[in-house]
Amino acid sequence: MKYEATSPEDYISQLPEERKIVVEKLRSLIKENLPKGFEEGINYNMIGYYIPHYIYPDGYHCDPKLPLPFMNIASQKNSINLYHSGIYAKKEVSDWFIKEYPKHSKKKLDMGKSCIRFKKMDDIPYDLIAELCTKFTVNQWIDLYESNIKKK
Repeated sequence: MKYEATSPEDYISQLPEERKIVVEKLRSLIKENLPKGFEEGINYNMIGYYIPHYIYPDGYHCDPKLPLPFMNIASQKNSINLYHSGIYAKKEVSDWFIKEYPKHSKKKLDMGKSCIRFKKMDDIPYDLIAELCTKFTVNQWIDLYESNIKKK
């Protein structure tokens, strides 16, 4: 499902009622736990958390007009998805998340490279996601991003 939204509030207003509560809870949780410097907005037609140009003027290497992405929340047809670039970029964080997930959820982890899919909305491990949000400061994310981009 693709939502044409101009703000996180606009995005949420377009969701089915049962998803609004979950996305609002994820949004609040992320905003409470992300370190200072990350900003919220619409990024890739999703609710996004990114490093703004005034902190990282180079922007995203694929499109420098865009701020450096970090996390996104999306309501898809069959799931609510959380995208976390740090899970994809740093194996230790991915390994940590995969190891911790069963301690927080009875459901099998449904995860791609940076995408965590939640098909059962009543079994989202909010505490684990809150901890995941704290794994990178803005400067740590910039350093990791630059070290990975320069390798290519």
